[in-house]
Amino acid sequence: MTVRQTPAVERAAFAALLGLVAVVYFSIAAAGVLLGVTLLAWIAAVVTGRERVALPAIAWPLAAYVAWTLVAIAFSRDPAASLTDQRELLLFLIVPAVYRLARGARALTVLDVLISIGALSAVVGIVQYGILSYDTLGRRPQGTLGHYMTYSGTLMLVIGAAVARVLFRKENRTWPALVIPALAVALVFTFSRNAWVGACVAIGLLFMLKDLRLLGLLPVIAAVFFALAPSALTARVYSMFNRNDPTNRDRVAMVDAGVRIVRDHPLTGVGPDMVIRVYPDYRAADAVEPIQPHLHNVPLQIAAERGLPALAAWLWFVVLLGRDLLRLLRKGPYPSLAAAGLAALAAMLAAGLFEYNFGDSEFLIPFLVLATLPYAAAVPASEPAAA
Repeated sequence: MTVRQTPAVERAAFAALLGLVAVVYFSIAAAGVLLGVTLLAWIAAVVTGRERVALPAIAWPLAAYVAWTLVAIAFSRDPAASLTDQRELLLFLIVPAVYRLARGARALTVLDVLISIGALSAVVGIVQYGILSYDTLGRRPQGTLGHYMTYSGTLMLVIGAAVARVLFRKENRTWPALVIPALAVALVFTFSRNAWVGACVAIGLLFMLKDLRLLGLLPVIAAVFFALAPSALTARVYSMFNRNDPTNRDRVAMVDAGVRIVRDHPLTGVGPDMVIRVYPDYRAADAVEPIQPHLHNVPLQIAAERGLPALAAWLWFVVLLGRDLLRLLRKGPYPSLAAAGLAALAAMLAAGLFEYNFGDSEFLIPFLVLATLPYAAAVPASEPAAA
């Protein structure tokens, strides 16, 4: 028999989740604290309600990914070093926590908080660019986060969520529509090409899902950009297609090195956070940088440091998530949540071909929240979370 949780436990648990979603844009340290509070509150809700832990379908491939990561750590070149920096594995507990705490219409509130606080973060970046002279490749807007690449990745997720909110939810669409321009401008100012690609793919997917005719807006948006953007930003766009651009050449060299690492270590890789140590041994002759902390490509990085079984688990997660979100978009109670999840997935995959975003905690937290919210929303708030 399931006993309903006390209102105090429910309110505290959900408030902790909202706090986590809000602070991740401003401080990873504060997010870590609130993540701990959220997980403890989730456990309290389950224990006081005498429930079994409920899991959405995507929890299983993520569990397999974590399990094989532990195997890769055991066979790492330096197991202690690999284990030390794997605190991010705890982030996957966000999935069952969100699934339990954001059921029903609560999921809509979480999405609204994510978009609202993301918009405030965008304002910080715009001020940095326009007033504080964060306007060159050497000095880019980074919001209140530690790196411009992380900042651009979070903006990419939020702009996809905001567009999904406008296109797929009928009520209260004015405020998300108003913040989209600020999010887009802040993202452009980061000079981060991978995030630009990810955002364009996500928005293009949302337009296709809503109405193919909306794709006609993309050339208009591009024309406005080239007409209004400073020359430094348009030059950054053109650099995507320049084969002699140093970063483009280096990414090709990293693919070559990564393929050879995987060929030599197909089962368990070289170990988490070990690519930086072995890269000089596999570095291509035409590589620009002598050393790389990671391979700037999500699937290749996973295979190189954790092995092909980990990559298979990740691909299982991606395919399962995409299939379920498409189903929830058609038949779920809140299509805007499924659309936001699909936008996040598309953005992660597209940008992840050029940046290892799946290993970035500040990016992974909102991504996992967006991925799980559609599953949580499909469970009525009053329904016990049975396994």
